[in-house]
Amino acid sequence: MNTSIDLRQARILIANADTVSRQALEELLRDEGYSAIETTPAYHDLSTRFPLNQMDLALLDLGALPRHAGLQAIAQFRRWQRDDLLPVMAMAHWQDRQSRLMALHCGAKDFIATPFDPLEIAIRIRNLLETRLLHRHVQMQNRILEDSVKARTRELEETRLEIIQRLGLAAEYRDNETGLHIVRMSEYCRVLAQASGFTPAAADLLRHASPMHDIGKIGIPDRILMKPGKLSREERTLIQTHTTIGARILSGHHSDLMESARVIALQHHEKWDGGGYPHGLKQEEIFPLARITAICDVFDALTSARPYKAPWRVEHAVAEIDRQSGAHFDPALVVNFHRALPEILQIKAHYAEPDDAFSVRPQPSFPHLFQEQTHAFAS
Repeated sequence: MNTSIDLRQARILIANADTVSRQALEELLRDEGYSAIETTPAYHDLSTRFPLNQMDLALLDLGALPRHAGLQAIAQFRRWQRDDLLPVMAMAHWQDRQSRLMALHCGAKDFIATPFDPLEIAIRIRNLLETRLLHRHVQMQNRILEDSVKARTRELEETRLEIIQRLGLAAEYRDNETGLHIVRMSEYCRVLAQASGFTPAAADLLRHASPMHDIGKIGIPDRILMKPGKLSREERTLIQTHTTIGARILSGHHSDLMESARVIALQHHEKWDGGGYPHGLKQEEIFPLARITAICDVFDALTSARPYKAPWRVEHAVAEIDRQSGAHFDPALVVNFHRALPEILQIKAHYAEPDDAFSVRPQPSFPHLFQEQTHAFAS
């Protein structure tokens, strides 16, 4: 650190009721090369008249004040300042050791008896300023380091979110050409979560975690997942394992995001009445994240076109959600879904499928896929 430059830029406050002494001390400092000097004849209300957090040194020349009043002035100044490391040099006529120790105990970083030796006080001021400016330098380096860590943390978080979204898309592309289903569904989850009293941060966590709800489908053979026609009992049982497969894929990481994604993957086919899978959980046994995802997943599946079906009209899909209240879905969430519906429909319109999204694909009948989101809800 170049102390000669730093010291000349230091901001110094002089508080001294005696005009002659105050001017003499200011002149001494200017002779030493300091230029950013503030002076005041009063010891009170310094915090309202000076930006103490921007000061580098305070010189409290207590003059001939009685010891009790001088110590009060030092203590009061320490209470005013926001920066505990702003050095205070107390100057007074007190000569006894006990008074000097009490001044230091009240918050002064140094004490010098008056009349003072000009060379001695100049050296002491320089020492205090070097310590202060070194502290400021360390603070600045810490802020730079903290900003760098925050930026790197954001970058890592964004990368992790990107990986999660792409893994969700990888699963979705197996039976949805555009992959927009998980985009809409995750945004629906965010909106419904907020309508249900989640904080914005918690709702955003759900938005990031819900795209992984069907990641377990990558473990289901194509001959079953894409099979035209009705599934056998054994095949239906196998396709239901995508919930436990997804949970295993997402397990082993203790971040809130990955744990939320794991729970959603495992429980998003559970039903409020206990008739779902894989564990037959019911009501409050099902995590709220999974209950919200279930409604949003079904609503988007019903209202979206697929190679094997036309989209349901919104009013028909909402009626189906209502019909399943208390059976498949949490009744309280169904009420909140109605409250959130205007914003959900805006999202639906914003992320609409291209008109020809499925026009070039063959049109086999995949009833087992659609049944997960229609009257059966049990594939």
